[in-house]
Amino acid sequence: MNKYKIRAVIVIAAEILLIAMVNLILHKKNAEDRPYMVEIKRAADIIEETGRIPDIDGYTYVTDISKFNSQEQETGDYKVYEINGTLYRFVYTVYKYNKIFIVFNICTCILIFISISIFIYFYVTLVKPFNRMQALTKELAKGNLSTPVKAEKSRYYGDFLWGMDMLREKLEQDKIREYELLKEKKTLILSMTHDIKTPLAAMDLYVRALSDNLYEEDKKESILDGISKNLKEINNYVNGIAKASKEDAMDVVVNNGEFYIKNVLDVIRKYYMEKMSLLHIDFSVDMQENCLVYGDEDRTVEVLQNVIENAVKYGDGGYITITTGEEDDCRLITVCNSGKGPGEDEMLHIFDSFYRGSNSGNLGGSGMGLYICKKILHMMDGEIFAENKDGCFNVTVVLRKV
Repeated sequence: MNKYKIRAVIVIAAEILLIAMVNLILHKKNAEDRPYMVEIKRAADIIEETGRIPDIDGYTYVTDISKFNSQEQETGDYKVYEINGTLYRFVYTVYKYNKIFIVFNICTCILIFISISIFIYFYVTLVKPFNRMQALTKELAKGNLSTPVKAEKSRYYGDFLWGMDMLREKLEQDKIREYELLKEKKTLILSMTHDIKTPLAAMDLYVRALSDNLYEEDKKESILDGISKNLKEINNYVNGIAKASKEDAMDVVVNNGEFYIKNVLDVIRKYYMEKMSLLHIDFSVDMQENCLVYGDEDRTVEVLQNVIENAVKYGDGGYITITTGEEDDCRLITVCNSGKGPGEDEMLHIFDSFYRGSNSGNLGGSGMGLYICKKILHMMDGEIFAENKDGCFNVTVVLRKV
């Protein structure tokens, strides 16, 4: 039994206990006050004054009044009084439920039923899906990506669990793809290293022969040509290995289509507004005019996030502004951060892979962020460029209008 069930049982038990205590107190108070004695006294006074037995319909606790007969058997509670020389029997009940008491118990029972219903509803719609979600995150943390998430009809978690399952599938596909790429890379490197051995062995033989003067002078030139040829072959293999090492997971998937710039900037504004406030950085997004552009909306958000994260990391923390502009058939989105960027001699290389500017200092980073941004935008028929202007560092994303 999880904590939610335990707490639900405690709450329901507390309600039942409270109702029982209220009933017990009322019964005890009723017994102590002895209201039946008041009614017996009132009826006895009427008999004494009028000489007749009053109608018991006007009494709550007195159930019967008659002249006492010792031969008669009475199973209930009663008292005998002598009035005007005659004995009278007053039959009464100690407890008598009045309407208020009955209504109270009915209402409390309804309250318990509603409480149980609410607990069940919350358990089915919130707690149970959340427990499944907890199990999913634990499995993802362990690297278990093969177990699918059961579809949930809950309006609270349905879309979230569906998104988590999509994330799981994406991670699983990336994991499989990574293994395949790693396998292909290892196979390629093993193949190339094996192929390199052949020209190396030939060069080794040539060098030994030359060192032992096994060739005549007129043949040495052809031997040197053979060595040069093998060196070129080895160089080609080395370039192939270097290229293979760069073509790893840099392959990104871009789903080009049409989207509005406003959708992208709204996501960026919502994501960074609170974060910038916590960092005490003035942040603003100024969109002059919304328009339809060509590309991948999610990848465009990814590019802008990468640029903004660089602005936070390498800027001076003063301000970051995002503005839009127009040039020919293109839409421009410029991210400007206070503080000087890389030097002019470094501007030509900031979009190269593994390049880090002199302003990076001891800050962490791989030097791949802007390179990936450029690659994504080229796949979207777009462009990206940077410049130092008016004491600020500007990075501009260029998207083609539809």
